Amino acid sequence: MLPGIGVFGTGDIVQALVPFLRTKGFCVEAIWGRTLDAAERVASELNVKFYTNKVDDVLLRKGVDLVFIICQPDLHAQIAVKALGIGKHVLCDRPAGLCQLEVLKMVHAAQYYPTLISVISHGLRFLPAFIHMKRKITDGYVGKVNVCDIRVQCGSMIGSHFDWMCSQLMGGGVLTMIGSHIIDIISFVVGQRAVRVHGMMRTFTKGTDKINGIRWIDSDDFCTFQMILDKGACVTATLNTHIQGSFTQEIIICGTKGRLVVRGSSLFGCQSNSLKEELLYEDTQSPTTNFINNSLSKARLNSLLPNAYIQGLFRMVTALKDAFDSGESEQGWLKEPVSSAATFEDGQYVQAVIDAIKLSSSSRQWEQVMLAHEESELNPLMARLNLPNINQSSLEALSRASTSRVQVPKKGGSVESHLLWGFGSNKH
Repeated sequence: MLPGIGVFGTGDIVQALVPFLRTKGFCVEAIWGRTLDAAERVASELNVKFYTNKVDDVLLRKGVDLVFIICQPDLHAQIAVKALGIGKHVLCDRPAGLCQLEVLKMVHAAQYYPTLISVISHGLRFLPAFIHMKRKITDGYVGKVNVCDIRVQCGSMIGSHFDWMCSQLMGGGVLTMIGSHIIDIISFVVGQRAVRVHGMMRTFTKGTDKINGIRWIDSDDFCTFQMILDKGACVTATLNTHIQGSFTQEIIICGTKGRLVVRGSSLFGCQSNSLKEELLYEDTQSPTTNFINNSLSKARLNSLLPNAYIQGLFRMVTALKDAFDSGESEQGWLKEPVSSAATFEDGQYVQAVIDAIKLSSSSRQWEQVMLAHEESELNPLMARLNLPNINQSSLEALSRASTSRVQVPKKGGSVESHLLWGFGSNKH
């Protein structure tokens, strides 16, 4: 039996996701919005009967057993920890939190409730092209992996009004929104994790015709980073949001015997004894792809969650359906359909890499990736990131609040005082 779903979020992705959930037989029981007006508007558009701006109203609602956390990243950890504590399955959007300290609390909650599903929406793991790529690497198609080269080009992620995507403090920026997927999929297909990183983050577009005055954009719109993996492979990635009107992604894995390339959702390969690439898997017009093409019409969604990414998310939803449909164990679901999904532990690793890249962008040096097991281990890192500790009182405030005011820099304040990782500097 499929669980009822509570959705946290009112953005463009939610408006594409809810109709697909229904095609898979899920019942969406509730919508949560940051404000009551936003929740009411989206609930009306999606024909969801119950809407609210109070977290507890969704988590305690009868019939809600699985929550999708698709809201701004600064709320992910707070809602996820509370949902698991109440006994709800959780799918959390990327990135898992604002910093590793937040995600570590999610990891501990998931470990305490092992019979509940707790996964991160890194949907690229479910795309056939990357499944085949991982299998080819395991079978020795490229030999020993030496180099991973990634290029992502897309349009601006900034909308027509100021929101969390404009603020790095609330989790906006190309590194968190696209880079988190890249960091995860490299570790998934290659089987190696980063130990040291070097990164540069920049905000070139600090305002638009509609976002100006006392509010300005400080989330990164360009990022390039390098990673040294634990078995010697090197990774270089460039994320560019200044190519309007299109999304292109190319992930190249080079080894001692050849290379594998995923362009879009198709896989190509070339071994050292050949000069010509061969098509190993072609992305065909599946029913999922057709649904995406028919349901997504907003240009901004192409940047927030491009076709390949949302196709992966939809395939992940299908895997969740299979897990619950096949569930004959005491916990009511089978692990096998979602065994390749990113866990909260994977989310913590991704966040650790993101934190290290942010530190590197500020220090202009190579930084070590530190994966903590206890919160006390993160005290030095939190001090360097200059982020406040997240405590229970903030979660209680979120549950009680009917509205939330966005904190923005005051007019006349210096840029560097607000750009904690030096995004605004032209020096590196």
